[in-house]
Amino acid sequence: MNVERIKLADKEVILLGTAHVSEESIEQVKQLIEEEKPDCIALELDKARFEQLAKESKWRETDIFSIIKTGKTYLLLFNLILAGMQRKIGKELGVKPGSEMLAAAELAARYDIPLALVDRDITITMKRALSKMGFLEKAKLLFELLLYAFGFGEKVTKDKVEELKNADVLSAVIEELSREFPSIKQVLVDERDKYIASKISKLNAKKVLAVIGAGHVAGIKKNLGKDANIRELEYVEKPRNYSLLLKVILPLALISIIAFGVYIRGPEFALKAFLIWFAINALFAALGAILVKAHWKSIVAAFCAAPFTSLHPAFAAGWFAGMVEAKVRPPRIKDFEEISNIDSLGMLSKNRFTHALVVTAVVNAASTIATFLSIYMIATML
Repeated sequence: MNVERIKLADKEVILLGTAHVSEESIEQVKQLIEEEKPDCIALELDKARFEQLAKESKWRETDIFSIIKTGKTYLLLFNLILAGMQRKIGKELGVKPGSEMLAAAELAARYDIPLALVDRDITITMKRALSKMGFLEKAKLLFELLLYAFGFGEKVTKDKVEELKNADVLSAVIEELSREFPSIKQVLVDERDKYIASKISKLNAKKVLAVIGAGHVAGIKKNLGKDANIRELEYVEKPRNYSLLLKVILPLALISIIAFGVYIRGPEFALKAFLIWFAINALFAALGAILVKAHWKSIVAAFCAAPFTSLHPAFAAGWFAGMVEAKVRPPRIKDFEEISNIDSLGMLSKNRFTHALVVTAVVNAASTIATFLSIYMIATML
């Protein structure tokens, strides 16, 4: 059992390191609560994740149009892919991810033990991670996530999960993570260790049982009793809006190229440039929609919108295609209910809610590629 006992000035903290898809971890949680009878049970969860675990119907409250219009499509899809990977592992092992957390919460309610959610808000964590990652890190992470989603990841067995709860093996895994994705390791592991340790240290209880992922045990133990700057750890730096900058620069570049072309080649240059711009932008956006099997109305929306939205910094072709997709194939109750079961790209595409998000993301990506390509093609005509 991966258990650490730490004595602070005013309390005893028992850290139980679990694997979120381990049957053995569920039994360990039950055993420790029965034996220790803690004054408080702390969970490595924030309010949003706890509600998702306890109330899977929470997804029904999600407004798909708001997600598309506010540009949160990629963040939500990234979260869904990560959650799907964990569910996929849990399915292979026959354990629902987070079952040990739910077991702890149920026992806390049964024995009237106060429950504390001590993790940082997942949205803040994801935004901080993505803001710190460079382009190559993001591309590499997306590639590895897609490989896993297509079934090329390492097969996870029950023995492998239990082995990963061993401190020495975990140290090696975290060290490898820090080499491959230093930004992710800093935000997902180091910062959260400090945050969770600070929250546990401030709990008003004599004996605290903290149910945490095994990978956090060493870091939280090291930080217990230390005063972390919570405000700094919750701060999300305003993202540098490179996409908005590009959407201003690229139209100006296009206009400049066309103006120069008209000057040296004559008025017919403008017509040729417009036809190339329209054809490449419209066809790429439509092709992106076709590739993800969008409704024909969404394909038409992508085709018509792309040449114009590429010139306007406030709009994106994917927004129009995604909203049309959500209108003509509105998400049903069962689509919201099944979000918590998505564990593959195939399921992501079949679900009406997530399919509209996929259409939005792919059409936006295709439109961006088309914008660069069309400007290059027009420039070569000079």
